[in-house]
Order: sequence, then structure tokens, then C-alpha cells
Amino acid sequence: MSFVPHTKEDRKEMLEAIGANSVEELFSVIPESVRFPDLDLPPSLSELEANRKLNQLAAKNVNTAATPSFLGAGIYNHYSPATVYQILWRGEYHTAYTPYQPEVAQGTLQVIYEFQSMISALTNMEIANASLYDGATAMAEGALLAVNPRKKRTKIVVAGTVHPHYRGVLRTYTTGLDIEVVELPIPTDTMYADPSAFDEHLDDSTACVIVQYPNFFGRIEDLQTVSQKAKDAGAKFVVSTYPLALGMLPPPGDFDADIVTGEGQSLGVPQSLGGPVVGILAAKKELVRQLPGRLVGMSTDEEGKRGYVLALQTREQHIRREKATSNICTNQGLLALAATVYLASVGPTGLRKIAEMCYQNAHFLAEQIDAIDGFEVVGEGQFFNEFAVKTPMPVRDLNRKLQAAGIVGGYDLGKLDSSLENTMLICTTEMNNKEQITDLIAALKAAA
Repeated sequence: MSFVPHTKEDRKEMLEAIGANSVEELFSVIPESVRFPDLDLPPSLSELEANRKLNQLAAKNVNTAATPSFLGAGIYNHYSPATVYQILWRGEYHTAYTPYQPEVAQGTLQVIYEFQSMISALTNMEIANASLYDGATAMAEGALLAVNPRKKRTKIVVAGTVHPHYRGVLRTYTTGLDIEVVELPIPTDTMYADPSAFDEHLDDSTACVIVQYPNFFGRIEDLQTVSQKAKDAGAKFVVSTYPLALGMLPPPGDFDADIVTGEGQSLGVPQSLGGPVVGILAAKKELVRQLPGRLVGMSTDEEGKRGYVLALQTREQHIRREKATSNICTNQGLLALAATVYLASVGPTGLRKIAEMCYQNAHFLAEQIDAIDGFEVVGEGQFFNEFAVKTPMPVRDLNRKLQAAGIVGGYDLGKLDSSLENTMLICTTEMNNKEQITDLIAALKAAA
């Protein structure tokens, strides 16, 4: 079967239009010596042989199904119930495109509506959109949502405990715009953003204050105090969150957050080498017409039957054009579906149990590590399922020793700041049982 859509007549007409006699003439500018290089490829394989070869290559990869992992730093190893994949791979969803025509897309629209409803309930916010690319772009879009040039509110203040990749995306988003981004330094001694650190940056030009909850180092910030400081300055309060943690932590809405963003990968989406993932964005109702992306609404048709439709679309691709508030092209529909099925499967009680397992595993592990000579848990305040540990050797060397023991270690915080050299960020989830934790402790003792 030919995948070239043009007929001979089509190609002849195009060549005549550009003044060429043949397709070969188009490549005449390329030296003959490099037009058809000897690729030195191995002999062709049958399907069976190719499958065996690919399996051999795949076996060289480390995967969390066979190897205990204590690496988090934004992408987490959580269990996805079988129901997630059973529904995710149904053809009706797997091949579905943008639901522009509601009459043929009720299933997809209903899923998005349920996703919005669940995210609103989880964050305790009034509205949520149909998802975004990832947690980083969601946070950047949330920050821009707070900027108001008419009121000269163009300064964004970001805690140093926010994920460094998220802060990097925010810098990229605001490049070339009349927006000032103030990044507070990383509190390397406490791993916790002191609310007083925001004071000198809060004034009449401040559009919003951004914190992460729990923060990048796993610590739980004082949202109540920071929120009040932002409100006293007339600024919006933006919270980037780890949604699974909200199974046991008070939601950001309880602290009068104006905008809540997050990475939804922990809700039934596999790690998949870091992506694709799904962004979360929720806000107060007053911001609904500036919300980027899409918003699905529910109503009734002429016959009184319930129906779903794309209610608000602020994209430039639609009727908004130059009045658009965002250039986000689409949402992560398939992954939002995974998060929706996950939340529906585990329910509020299950979500709390999973969050508690993550929390308890981390605190048990932290206590054990802190008792090992040469290791010290660093940071102040409560933490969820991640914590920083001072190590007696470079983290790279330690991780190699752990890998030799069949364990994936934590994240090297020295990559962020030289003062965090020999400091590892360790994470646990419900996937880490007592045996794995015991093995890690034994491996750390042996390494020390």
C-alpha cells in the first residue's frame, strides 16, 4: 500500500509550478557522494526475531515493577488499578479527538465534566478546567491568570521551595513579557519557605504569590500565613499541589487559595519515563472567563435530557481570537480520563488510605535513616512522603552502590545548589513495602 497521496498527474503539476523537470532534480543540490550512503545496517529480521531482539533491549532497562524505587522529585511510582487500563484502552476513548461536536462526543465530554468536578472537590475550589499539559505549564498558566496589567499587578513572587523545573517553565513563559518574576532563594537549611521571606516583595505591583504544597522537598508549607500575607497585599494566592497528598492534607481551598495547580500523574497515570502527564488547574469562580484551556458544562436539551458541551473556550483558535487568554492548544484528554477512572475507583476513603500509607512509609524510613551513622534527615516542619537526607558521600556514588544492590535511590539535590552537595531527596509511596524499606536501610548501612 502506498502512503504517497499524490497521483502522477499531481506531482507533474507541482514540478511544473516550481520549474523542475523531475523529482530527482529537486535533490541535485545534494552532492552525489552523500545521496545514497552505505548505512551498513544489519540483516533484516522476521517479526518473531524482531520481537525477541526488542525484548532483549528492554530487559536492560530498570523498571519499578521489578526494582524498588525511592525516587520521586515530581513523578511518582503509584499503583494504577486494573480498571484504569480497562477503560483507558477502549476504542471509544483511545481514538477520540477534540469534542467539538457534542452530538457525537457525549462520552468524552461527560468524562471531562466528571474530571473537572472531582478536581474541584479534591482541591475545594469552585471551578476546574479540562486539564493542561503538565504540572509545570499548569503553574505557569495559573500565574499568568493572576497577572493584571490594567491594575499594574505584574510581579510574580515564587517560593524557592517550588519545583525547579516549574520555576524554569515560568521563566520561559514570561520571557519577553512585561512581567517581573521574583524567585526566593532555596532555603537549604530548612527546606521550608519561611512566610516572612515574602514580606519585602509584597507591594502594589504584586500579582500573585506561588507556593508548593507539599513543596519540592516534601515539606508542608504554612499556607494559612502566606495566603493572608498575599491577600493583605491585594495579590492572588497560587498553590501548586501534589493531588494525591490531598487525600489526607487539608485542600488549598481551605486556605483561601485563588488558583490551584498541580501535576495529576499520581492519579493513575504511569511514570512512563517522565511523560506524558496531565496538568491540573482550578480556581475561584470569579476567574472563570479568564481560565485557560477548556471548560465543559452540563445542561439539558430541548427534550429535557442531560447533555454536555464545551461551555467556555478561551483559546485563540476559537472565536476569541486576539481576545484569547491562552494559547494552550489542547488538554491531556486520555490522561485526564485515567485520573478520572482512578479517583472513581479508589474513592475518598481509598485515596486517604493511599496517602496515609505514603506518609507512614516515609516517616518510618526517615526515622531509620536518621539513626544510621553518617546520615542525617534535614529540614524543618512536617513532611508528606518525601524528605532530604545528608549523605556521607556524593549522591552519585551512593546511588551507584544502591543500584548495585538492586535499588533505585533518590534525587541528587546537589544539582540544584552547591550547598546541597551530598544531599539526597528520598521518596516513598504505597508501592514500597516493609521488605523494600528494610533492604534500603541495609544497603545504606553497607554503603556507609
